[in-house]
Amino acid sequence: MSESEWTWEWTGYNPSGEQLRESLCTLGNGYFATRGALPECRAGLVHYPGTYAAGCYNRLESSVAGRHVVSEDLVNLPNWLLLRFRLRRAEEDWGPWLSPHTHALLDHRHTLDLRRATLTRASRHRTDGTGVLGVEQIRLVHMLDPHLAALRTLFTAENWSGEIEIESCLDGEVINGNVHRYRTLDRRHVTHVRTGTHEPQTVWLSCRTSTSDIAVALAARTRVVTDGVPTSSELRPARRRAVHRLVVPISPDRPVAVEKIVALHTSRDTAISDPLGEAIDRVTTAGDFPALLESHAAAWERLWRRTDMQVPGEAGRILRFHLFHVLQTLSPHTADLDVGVPARGLHGEAYRGHVFWDELFVLPYLSLHFPDVSRALLNYRYRRLPRAHRAARANGRTGAMYPWQSGSDGREESQEWHLNPASGRWLPDHSRLQHHVGSAIAYNVWQYCEATGDTEYLHTRGAEMLLQISRFWADLADFDPGLGRYRIRGVVGPDEYHDSYPGGEQPGLDDNAYTNVTAAWVLARTLELLRRLPVWRREELLRRTGLDADELPEWEEVSRRLRVPFHQGVISQFAGYDDLTELDWDTYRKRYGTIRRLDRILEAEGDTVNRYKASKQADVLMLGYLFSPAELRALFRRLGYGLDDDVWRRTVDYYLRRTSHGSTLSELVHGLVLARARRADAWQYVHEALEADIADIQGGTTGEGIHLGAMAGTLDLVQRGLTGLETREDALWLDPVPLPALSEYGFTLRYRGHWGVGVRRRSGHLEIAVPDSEESPIRVVLADRAVTIAPGETCTLVLPET
Repeated sequence: MSESEWTWEWTGYNPSGEQLRESLCTLGNGYFATRGALPECRAGLVHYPGTYAAGCYNRLESSVAGRHVVSEDLVNLPNWLLLRFRLRRAEEDWGPWLSPHTHALLDHRHTLDLRRATLTRASRHRTDGTGVLGVEQIRLVHMLDPHLAALRTLFTAENWSGEIEIESCLDGEVINGNVHRYRTLDRRHVTHVRTGTHEPQTVWLSCRTSTSDIAVALAARTRVVTDGVPTSSELRPARRRAVHRLVVPISPDRPVAVEKIVALHTSRDTAISDPLGEAIDRVTTAGDFPALLESHAAAWERLWRRTDMQVPGEAGRILRFHLFHVLQTLSPHTADLDVGVPARGLHGEAYRGHVFWDELFVLPYLSLHFPDVSRALLNYRYRRLPRAHRAARANGRTGAMYPWQSGSDGREESQEWHLNPASGRWLPDHSRLQHHVGSAIAYNVWQYCEATGDTEYLHTRGAEMLLQISRFWADLADFDPGLGRYRIRGVVGPDEYHDSYPGGEQPGLDDNAYTNVTAAWVLARTLELLRRLPVWRREELLRRTGLDADELPEWEEVSRRLRVPFHQGVISQFAGYDDLTELDWDTYRKRYGTIRRLDRILEAEGDTVNRYKASKQADVLMLGYLFSPAELRALFRRLGYGLDDDVWRRTVDYYLRRTSHGSTLSELVHGLVLARARRADAWQYVHEALEADIADIQGGTTGEGIHLGAMAGTLDLVQRGLTGLETREDALWLDPVPLPALSEYGFTLRYRGHWGVGVRRRSGHLEIAVPDSEESPIRVVLADRAVTIAPGETCTLVLPET
């Protein structure tokens, strides 16, 4: 693989690496996305041409190893990409359909153009008895019209003449087959497939998801666009495939160009009555490929203008690549959809397309570029607030208990059992005890409103979510008279390795530091908000939620007296962490090489990671990712604890030695935290975070979908981590971190009403440019000074030497 500033190129054909390349070459527009598979290949062990529409889920029941399993998945929709071809000379019979599995590839190259968001494939096929056929294909998933996609193919004959047969298909014979370990589950989500034609050049396919009953319709218009007139053109609807067959003469001086334009609609779309009729109408009235490419590229140009980062060297190229995939999953079109943040993008089927806490790493970036998208993603959570309220009641609690994994309707989608592929055993899954997802939602509500000044949202939907999440935390906290502290028991923290005490009969841990500190933060912010609300709105909110004003003093007390355990002068990940056994890390590294999934390794040995001081990913250190040093000290001070620089540095060092980095989020968090706590070691982790997906450092997981939180998090690492950027108290707060490997950078922000606030660091200077407008000046606060910058002005600040 090679790369330049705007293009990424893969050369050669490597069957074992195709699914990784397909995931990295996915094209999308926020409404739907299609993996970068070869158009002539159907799904199998090598290729997987998946297409996914945001929010299109379906629930199936399966029987696995004697267990009844119910799972909801993001559905792999019918394959619009399929276009296969074969050749013949003169009166000879047709040869086999060409593919890398049947014919040698003399050259093979994929080029991903980030600027125009296109994927170009160029290859040369050698055929027995015919000759060499050149194939060049360029595809797009349209960013201006989110329902359109297009594929243009140019066939060139080298020193031979004959005919080429082309089959352009819509293929409804699909299952969810991207993740091999899910193979024992029922994977056929698409039913009631119908096909038909719309003369003279269009075929269509409609279907429904089996239980969610979402209607899906695709229509494809295929035509030859060079001088060659097809000797035959036949539309062939079949039971589960709609085929347009073309036979075209081809010779060295007469290449054949074919364009395939596709429209996709579902019954989840707004402002339509019939998905099939809409798809047919849209595709028959769509422009040709050059016109679509022009408008698509123009839409991307506007996106790049609002978001592009200027970071020199390899890091800058990778950051732009990450930004590209974030925008393909969560684009301005997302603002019109009822969807959350899928942890693996729209790029594959890992995690079944579910929504976790990854929005915690995504929304801080989006809120300062596409606040309407952030608001829509928060509304996904708001619409599921009643379900979270019912979940809390079902567990004997008040308030809102949001699910660790969410899908279509906000119920808990976490599996109750999971398979350890290292041992082949099914194990109980307690990840649903990660109630800290509620704090992540509250954090994003607050950050969005601070970045945008959207008090209307904060005082209405945002306030309701904050209040109900706070109510849950206050109810979950029990007072321990012996400690004089409130405790939150029976939870799982971000680490995920530890889900119970060694030999414990019940799952869950007590006083997870991250959970308790973020719960205290949510309670404090909610109380602050209630004090700031207009009296009429506060009374209305209390009536609407049924909150008794007498509960608020208890919230105040809990927010100040939640327990944070310590041991050996460091923050304990949870109560009792210091009682666990130290792991012989060197032995396990020598024995297994990579130990990112240490939990699976130990279980396969008949042991359990619950016995050891070992973390999958950042847990306590997540506090340093979310909060600036000043805010974190203030939080601990509110709780009655001291947290000076020495305690925090010791805490960082302690967990750094005991973390296996089994999540792509881990290096990201450690990189940002170390940039402040131990700068000399930060770049190693930042570099690994940048390469997590492109190098597939987790050994095969990226082929099942990119890690969206890690990609967006690297953008936020520059935007917020290196600058120390905070949006609070109606100001931009900056506390830049000098990281030599990323000492120069530039980007723009959308802050409050200002579009395109420029931030640039170079040569020991920080430059802030506010574009001309009628908006109010921006107040910028640094550690040693504060300045006010009016629209149309640029301020250059000299940074202190370090």
